[in-house]
Amino acid sequence: MSDSPTLALLSTLGESIQAEFARGRRVMSFAEYLAVVAASPRRQLRTAPQYLLDAFDHYGSEEVTYPWGTVRRFRIFDAPWGGTDERLYGQEAAQDQIYRSLQGFVRDGAARRVILLHGPNGSAKSTLLRCLGLGLEHYSATDDGALYRFGWVLPAQRTTRGGIGFAGDGRSAVDVADTFAYLPDDLVDARVRDELRDHPLLLVPRAERAALIDELTAGLPDGERFEVGDYLRHGALSAKNRTIYEALLASYQGDYLKVLRHVQVERFYVSQRYRTGWVTVEPQLSVDAAERQLTADRSMAALPPSLQSVALFEYGGELVGANRGFIEYDDLLKRPLEHYKYLLTTVERGAVALASTTLQLDLVFVGSCNDVHLGAFRELPDFPSFRGRFELVRVPYILDVRHEEALYAQRLREASGGRDVAPHTAYVAALWAVLTRMRKPQAEHFSPALAEVVSGLTPRAKAELYASGRPPPELPAAQARELTLAIKALWHETDGYPIYEGRVGASPREMQGVLLAAIARAGTGHVSPLGVLDELAELCRQTQLYEFLRQDPLPGGFHDHVAMIDTARAAMLDRVDDEVRGALGLIEEAEHGRVFDRYITHVTHWLRKEKVRNPSTGRLEEPDLAMMRDVEATLEVAADDAEAFRQGLIAKIGAWSIDHKGERPVPAVIFADLLRRLRDAYFARSKVEVARGIDELLRRLSDRDVELSAEALARAERAERALIEQAGYTRASARELVGALHRDRYRCAPAAAVSARR
Repeated sequence: MSDSPTLALLSTLGESIQAEFARGRRVMSFAEYLAVVAASPRRQLRTAPQYLLDAFDHYGSEEVTYPWGTVRRFRIFDAPWGGTDERLYGQEAAQDQIYRSLQGFVRDGAARRVILLHGPNGSAKSTLLRCLGLGLEHYSATDDGALYRFGWVLPAQRTTRGGIGFAGDGRSAVDVADTFAYLPDDLVDARVRDELRDHPLLLVPRAERAALIDELTAGLPDGERFEVGDYLRHGALSAKNRTIYEALLASYQGDYLKVLRHVQVERFYVSQRYRTGWVTVEPQLSVDAAERQLTADRSMAALPPSLQSVALFEYGGELVGANRGFIEYDDLLKRPLEHYKYLLTTVERGAVALASTTLQLDLVFVGSCNDVHLGAFRELPDFPSFRGRFELVRVPYILDVRHEEALYAQRLREASGGRDVAPHTAYVAALWAVLTRMRKPQAEHFSPALAEVVSGLTPRAKAELYASGRPPPELPAAQARELTLAIKALWHETDGYPIYEGRVGASPREMQGVLLAAIARAGTGHVSPLGVLDELAELCRQTQLYEFLRQDPLPGGFHDHVAMIDTARAAMLDRVDDEVRGALGLIEEAEHGRVFDRYITHVTHWLRKEKVRNPSTGRLEEPDLAMMRDVEATLEVAADDAEAFRQGLIAKIGAWSIDHKGERPVPAVIFADLLRRLRDAYFARSKVEVARGIDELLRRLSDRDVELSAEALARAERAERALIEQAGYTRASARELVGALHRDRYRCAPAAAVSARR
């Protein structure tokens, strides 16, 4: 009785797997496969470039808006199928270049060039290709991504003398009488599989195949039509398959339908582990395809007599394993030149020559290399021959702090071993790394009105422009508007440079070492941003190990990596400061937004020379000039510039509305920089109360008995609770970071509480 649940489980499992096997059409006859082709020609007439392109489209894309422009992001790089932490942060330009290269291959009929990703070490080239490969693996398991190959079934002689012996099993005449595809192993003498995974339609003679393709594609809706690749239109069977086909055709006196009885079509799946449709080639000293003559074992002895005297070969190697998918050459240019010269002809012809035959390939070639090797390769005499075979795709370091922070936050989750990670730990590492990658803008590339502004940018100001679009708060309104309009030009300034922005700086691999060291430093406690800052200081002392540390500092703080540690610390304390002051509740956070919303409303009506409806009385009144001037004075807008400032605000709302059709303008989003300045000004007016609240909070967090009034204790407890519940602190991390904030900005008497920010 105790075995009954186990047997029931096994029975249920067996039924489920069998049903899934049948539903997935894992095995079928050639006639059944032709029915599948007729039912879904769009899926079954794809060659490798179109298949990869469809995998991109299967997961979809979205428009992502950055301060420097709107780009398309493909969801295949976000691992939407789940179950993995592999995802690509940023790099939308590289994604789009790969997609457009695949579109070009489809138009050309074949992938006749290598897509070569290049960039500095650790810039996510391998991650990008791994996301693509994992996406193909998942896509090939869906109905839309089904892939098929075929093999040969040679039945036992007793099976064929009096028919194949399956009458009455419920299958149709086509399924049973005309195919050996479903024969069990005890009725089969030999099964010959094809390592190259030839497409089943290659069994149709070329002229008839071309007519079939034209007929099937003519019936497709306009939105589904595509160029069927040369591999299917003009290709031929591999040498082994052709030999077996010709021998069977001769045995059956040219009866083509009897030859097709021996064909078993089966589904296959892309898998890197099993080297099927996705193979990674390391920089090794070996060829990428090989052949071996089959031995005269029992299986070969069971072949028809016409085949037993013919030499059959089986194929192996990376190119064979990757066929019908893509092959990835990791660090391609590390291989000696003579070991990949064959790519010149292999990629262009879509075929690789072996000793006894030439293998036709349906394959997308992708490679990666770092910029140092690419630069050296450009100097070789053979480079012009290779240049036409490469689609160069640049993959620089991330320049958006938000993406870098998300990457490091993931690494911290994976490596922290259950330790608490304090807020802003990933942020300080990300900000410092991005600051090291910033290039000083060249004033001569911009208009005279902007030259002075861009030449005065600091690395942090430039990084914040890229991430949020916020100009430095100290800029006058007119210059801030001009700089905001120039963000795209700044972003693309160095695109044509050999040393482009994002090529030099701290690598994510090096930063991972910093994070691991900070985790080790934490011991059994929490991982702290202060620990990361200490490890960055240690890294900056290793100038002999890291080339980017040997750059000469430039005016404005560029390449001054030690000073960037102080910048990252100040930025971290800005965040802590904001959270602590919000937790203290001395000024209601939403109040700043309400004041600014009211200001924008009154400015709008003032420019239109209209009255404003008073929400309390319902009466129409003149715009409140006193309130408007008070807000502008707080924002340090000169009285003479007030009208131009107001007009600029409304113009910015109009521009935002054009870019966000159908959306209601949200001043807090459009004018986030102004709202922050307004909030900071209001906090500065209450700096005594802020300093006193921070002192009370720190005393509360100190594990020592302290005397506080009941009112002060209640305030401190509320602030502590807010930091823990809303900002993600623990008591220990709050104590450490509030203590750092107190030492750096509030150690003096409360009357001199708030130091200059930034």
